[in-house]
Amino acid sequence: MSQQEKMMLAILSGTQDKNISFSDLQSVLDRLGFQCRIKGDHFIYTMDGIEEIINIQPIGKMAKPYQVKQVRQIIQEYQLGGTIHEV
Repeated sequence: MSQQEKMMLAILSGTQDKNISFSDLQSVLDRLGFQCRIKGDHFIYTMDGIEEIINIQPIGKMAKPYQVKQVRQIIQEYQLGGTIHEV
C-alpha cells in the first residue's frame, strides 16, 4: 500500500482527524484533481463537477480536524477515492 493510499485511508477512517498534516491533506486534494488558489493563509480548492468549495487553513503543520471531516464528506459523497472509499 502506497503512502498516498495510507493517507486516504486515514482521512476516510475518521479516527485520525487531529493527526493529519496540512501538507498530506493538500497532497490528497491535489491527487484527486482539485485546483488550488491561495488567498492569504486560505487554500481554496475547487473541482469541475463538485459544487462545494473546500477552504482549508493550517494550524502550524497540522490540518484543522473539522476541515479534514469536510474533505472526507466530499470524497464520500462524490466517490472520489476510487476503490479506496469503501472503508
